[in-house]
Amino acid sequence: MDMKKYVPEWVLSLTPYQPGKPIEELEREYGVHDSIKIASNENPLGPSPKAVAAITAALPDLHRYPDGDAFYLKRRLCEKLGIDRSRLIIGNGSNELIEMIVRTFLRVGESVVVGKHAFAIYHLCVQAAGGKTIAVPHNGFKFDLDAMAKAIEPNTRIVFLDNPNNPTGTIYTRSEWEAFLRAVSPDVLIVVDEAYFEFVDDPQYPNSMQYQKGDRLLLTLRTFSKICGLAGVRVGYGVSSPEVIDALNRIRQPFNVNSLGQIGTLAALDDDEHIKRTQENNHQGMAYLRRELDRLGLEYAPSWANFLLVKVGAGTYQKLLPEGVIIRPMEGYGFPGYARVSIGLPAENQRFVAAMEKMLKRD
Repeated sequence: MDMKKYVPEWVLSLTPYQPGKPIEELEREYGVHDSIKIASNENPLGPSPKAVAAITAALPDLHRYPDGDAFYLKRRLCEKLGIDRSRLIIGNGSNELIEMIVRTFLRVGESVVVGKHAFAIYHLCVQAAGGKTIAVPHNGFKFDLDAMAKAIEPNTRIVFLDNPNNPTGTIYTRSEWEAFLRAVSPDVLIVVDEAYFEFVDDPQYPNSMQYQKGDRLLLTLRTFSKICGLAGVRVGYGVSSPEVIDALNRIRQPFNVNSLGQIGTLAALDDDEHIKRTQENNHQGMAYLRRELDRLGLEYAPSWANFLLVKVGAGTYQKLLPEGVIIRPMEGYGFPGYARVSIGLPAENQRFVAAMEKMLKRD
C-alpha cells in the first residue's frame, strides 16, 4: 500500500523519537545482570515515597474515570505557585503540552525557532503539524539567544527554549534572557521548558514565570518526571496568561491526565524531604563525576541539570553495554562522539567511571 496517497509528506518524512535503551533489553541481548541505566535523566532515588503511598491507596478506584480538570492537583499547584487556576494547564507530561502548543498556535507552513541542539521533540511536533523549523546554531554548548532573535521570520509563531537545555545541561543567564525579550516581538509565543529548573543553583538563572506580566505571549513548562521521580505516570504543567491557557484547553483531550498521575503528583508536591534528597544526591554526584572525568581527561559541557554531556569517543555507547552500563549516545543531537550521562546513585556513578577507565585502558 502506497501511504503517500493518504499521509502528508511531512509526516512520512519524520524520524520517530528513539527513547533510551531499557535495562531489560540490554540484559536479554548481552546476558548480563545488575545493569545500570544512566541515560534518560531519571531520578536515581526512585519516585517520591509519598506519591507511591498515595497511588497504592488509590488502586481500588481504577474503574473510575480521572478528574477531567485535575481539580485538586491544580488547587495545590496554584497555592504553591501563587497563581490563579486560569493560568494553569496540566498535561500528560510536558510532551503532550508541547504538542498541544504547536497544534494550537501553528498553521501549516508557518515557522518555529529552536536551538540546533535543543530537545528533539520540538522539531518532531512542528514537522508533524506541517510547520517549518528554524534551527539556530549554538554558541559552543549554549543557546545563542541573540542569533535566535534575529532568526525570527514574519511568519514565525513560536520560539522554544529549554533552560537548562537538554542535552547540553547549559543555561542562559538573566541578562541574556532580558535582552532576548527586548529583541523579540510580544506577538511571538516564547515557550520556556524548565524541566530541570529544580537542579539549578545559580543566582543568574532566570525563572521565566517571574516575567509573565501579561504584556507578551510567554508560557512556562515544568514536569514532575525529574525531581519527583514520576516519569512513569507522565504529568507536566504549563503556566501562562488566561488567554493562552484557554486556547490550549480547547484542544486538550478529555481525561488527558490519568488518576494515578494526578494523585501521585499531588502527594509529591509536598514531599520536601524527597526533593531535598534528590537535589543533594545530584549535587554530590555531579561534583564526583566532574572530578573523575577531569582525571580521565574526558571533556564535558558545563551542566546545571541532572546529567552531563561527555565526549566519550565514537562507539563508546556500544562498548559499555557488555559492562552493563547504559548511557545515551548523542549523534542524533548533532554531537558525534558525545554521550549524555545522567547523575545516578553513588555506586552507579562509580560503576560508570570504572567502566570508562577499563575501556580507555583497553583501547
